[in-house]
Amino acid sequence: MSNPSGAVFRRMTARGRDEVHRASTPLELFFDLCFVVAVAQAGARLVHALASGHPGSGIVGYLLVFFGIWWAWMNFSWFASAYDTDDVLYRVTTLVQITGVLIFAAGVPRAFDTHDWTISVVGYSVMRLALATQWLRAAQGETGDARGTALGYALGVSVCQVGWIGLLFLPDGAKVWFFLCMIVLEMSVPVLAERRHQTAWHPHHIAERYGLFTIIVLGESIAAATVAVQSALDEHKAVAALLPIAGGGLLIVFAAWWIYFAVPIQEHLASNREAIPWGYGHYVVFLSAAAIGAGLEVAVEQSVGKAEISVRAASAAVTVPTAVFLVTVWLLHSRHYKSGTAQQLVLPVSALLVLSCTFAGDSAVLLAGVTTALAVAVGVTLVHRQARTLV
Repeated sequence: MSNPSGAVFRRMTARGRDEVHRASTPLELFFDLCFVVAVAQAGARLVHALASGHPGSGIVGYLLVFFGIWWAWMNFSWFASAYDTDDVLYRVTTLVQITGVLIFAAGVPRAFDTHDWTISVVGYSVMRLALATQWLRAAQGETGDARGTALGYALGVSVCQVGWIGLLFLPDGAKVWFFLCMIVLEMSVPVLAERRHQTAWHPHHIAERYGLFTIIVLGESIAAATVAVQSALDEHKAVAALLPIAGGGLLIVFAAWWIYFAVPIQEHLASNREAIPWGYGHYVVFLSAAAIGAGLEVAVEQSVGKAEISVRAASAAVTVPTAVFLVTVWLLHSRHYKSGTAQQLVLPVSALLVLSCTFAGDSAVLLAGVTTALAVAVGVTLVHRQARTLV
């Protein structure tokens, strides 16, 4: 499905689910990288809220903003897996969606600080209406139930977008509750649209797309923590206080990568029955992975006296998202490939141990890092031991 001829317009029909060598395209990778801007903005506002002692409003704002980021990314990824024609019209429409991402990201600070969602909704509208036109184009190239599914998506996306615009006219006190209702409505669209016909998404391609975005989010966590450490060193020279946080943070991110990619999840994605819960569950995976980086920044700021919170609160900013990541990856990935009680318990028990590290004072982040590293070591040991017994 490459486009060496530079065709302006192709008939948009579904790709084959058994297509060999189906991999992410350069345009998809570019799309992902542009989303990092929005992820970074959300993380920065979360850091500010936590460090200033306002965890409630910060966490709520982070959850809401991150939904917009994740949902827009996910909808594009599943559509592209089924209908990527790679012609000029498809590329231009995707670039329009990227423009919407950048507008959305520019509005994140206002949404967080003053509950002014105007800019973010404008950016979201650009993303979503561009996607609706893609579905309409797909409907033109399909017949029967496949055409009905494409039209259902186009209608659902458009109706939801009207709802998001309506959000701008509500008082601040009602916005959060309306936002929650819109989340339910948005997440119902794929379920309703695909009742009679499943779109031709490719299991290996979808698994790769989610894996690549996980890497990007973890990379953003490393980048954010690195900048925080560098800034603290330049201003305070607090090497002794920062080394345990830096070391523990690296161990956590390295272990998170290892744990996520430990199993070939594409073998589990046989149909929508498995794929939709798996795809929706990644909201928590991406959210927690990005929050680890924000938590590391908070821990750094607290260690050099720039945060108005206790050591325990700063530690929790790291240990809680780490524990959530471990449990969620176990639910979505690992449990489908683990044999026996010992293997199944590694990640849930590790998550509890990471949470207990919250009370370890200045060593909390380092101990949490060591715990996640040990979880990897124990998991690898159990798998190799089982392999030897089967030989």
